[in-house]
Amino acid sequence: MGQSTTRSPSYRARAAQLAKETAVLLRAGVLAPGTPGQIAGQLGQLRQYGPTLAGSYGAAARRVPNRVAVQDETNSRTFAQLDARATAIARGLGAHGIGPQDTLAILGRNSVAFVEALVATSRVGADALLLSTFLSAPQTREVMLRERPKVIFVDMELLPLLEQAPEDVLVVTLRPHNGRRGFLSLDELAASSGPNPDPGGRRGRLIVLTSGTTGTPKGARRPAPTSLSPAASMLSRLRLHTSDTIMVSSPLFHTWALGVLQIAGALAATVVLRQRADPEVVLAAVEEAGCTAVTAVPVILERILQLPPGARARYRTEKLRVVASSGSALTKDVATRFQDVFGEVLYNVYGSTEISWAAIATPEDLRAAAGTAGKAPLGTRLMVLDDNGNPVPQGETGRIFVGNDLLFEGYTGGTSREQWDGLMSTGDKGYLDHEGRLMVVGREDDLVISGAEKIYPLEVEEVILSLPGVREVAVVGRPDEEMGQRLVAYVVCEDGIQLTAGQVQDHVRRRLARFAVPKEVGFLSRLPRTPTGKVVPRLLPNGAVPTQ
Repeated sequence: MGQSTTRSPSYRARAAQLAKETAVLLRAGVLAPGTPGQIAGQLGQLRQYGPTLAGSYGAAARRVPNRVAVQDETNSRTFAQLDARATAIARGLGAHGIGPQDTLAILGRNSVAFVEALVATSRVGADALLLSTFLSAPQTREVMLRERPKVIFVDMELLPLLEQAPEDVLVVTLRPHNGRRGFLSLDELAASSGPNPDPGGRRGRLIVLTSGTTGTPKGARRPAPTSLSPAASMLSRLRLHTSDTIMVSSPLFHTWALGVLQIAGALAATVVLRQRADPEVVLAAVEEAGCTAVTAVPVILERILQLPPGARARYRTEKLRVVASSGSALTKDVATRFQDVFGEVLYNVYGSTEISWAAIATPEDLRAAAGTAGKAPLGTRLMVLDDNGNPVPQGETGRIFVGNDLLFEGYTGGTSREQWDGLMSTGDKGYLDHEGRLMVVGREDDLVISGAEKIYPLEVEEVILSLPGVREVAVVGRPDEEMGQRLVAYVVCEDGIQLTAGQVQDHVRRRLARFAVPKEVGFLSRLPRTPTGKVVPRLLPNGAVPTQ
């Protein structure tokens, strides 16, 4: 397949689209009345920086200066304080010769300081490289050598990951460094006397790493937004509002959390951060900050459900009206049980580092079709195509392609994703149900061919998860001399529960075809996952696994 172009929408179609976007932005509170001075200040920030992190948070500082913008375990910043702090850091960067054409890296856990560094980087007009805390020191070095950042903002406890990093990088610790030589702290950088930041019209890009589940991750160049259309698209189905206090439990180096931070800036909503995202930390933050929204990866929602009812009941969560899941597959079981416990608040956002968003499932969608990825939001094209680029009939599985305003610009190594008629491949397969809801059946490269039969592991995982006593499961294909590939299931049981391989296989055999029954079943104490909750297949035991 090759990339092709489509005609620009007609003036009438664009006017209709703009009217819809305006209605969404008004409903969410992105567009709101203000004094002439407030409006002039907001427009001045957006004119200088565009609807980037610098522009949106700068505009929010002119609109609601005293509202809390971001808080973590120990620190809090109003929008005015965050704006002043980001400006001071940006001036410090200028004093060290950092300009719009440079790349700055951030390696840290969720914190106010992380956000300050990110907004300051945007204010300079530089590109921000977001490094995963999951990487090893050799992987970090490989990424740094490839991307060549001039500055790296880093948490003190993550300094060992930089042991093999290039020596010509300016290291800035996000917290005080206790006098270690060769480092600047963020406070010291902010105290430097440099010129006022001037991006020169350049909108810095965000370079987000792919999940890295199969090796050193690639860098995906994400474009800076040029309008509020991306915000309107997300908000057309995800009912966030300017009055919300949003707990972001996913790591900020992940596309999903980063997208929510951008949306929160446009909304002038409060963001709550925690360095750890275990279930009780999330619930405690919801109660302490009075959160009305939470964003999380599915494994966190699953672990919240695994808490004893008494433990969950210790935390007041009645203010919650949006719980948005993204980052990996939301299983049918978790989708149903979560809403049974917390009410009709769950949203499922389907997207990726490369395509941003593709579909959003509302609570009503998830009740009607548990586990669905939902429907395309405003301004997004979603199609399921065959191998020749033709739409497949409703209900038939094909390749998922998406078009929106924030498709990535390609990998920093020079490659990109397959495109067709302005749409980009997600790398997944799925189908549209009778209501036009997207059902994702698995990754294209996850397909297991055993004998002549094609099996998507996700379907087998869903069935095994329905077996009482199973907490987590991963199903993968392993080489097999006779069948080409065989299915292997890795199961984590609930505390105090013991299952046998035969019980798991019999459970699958009663619900799926014979070829979908795993040939091997092993039991683990936990599954290896990235910080965003994705299972890392290369870290699963290879070969036969001891059974119980």
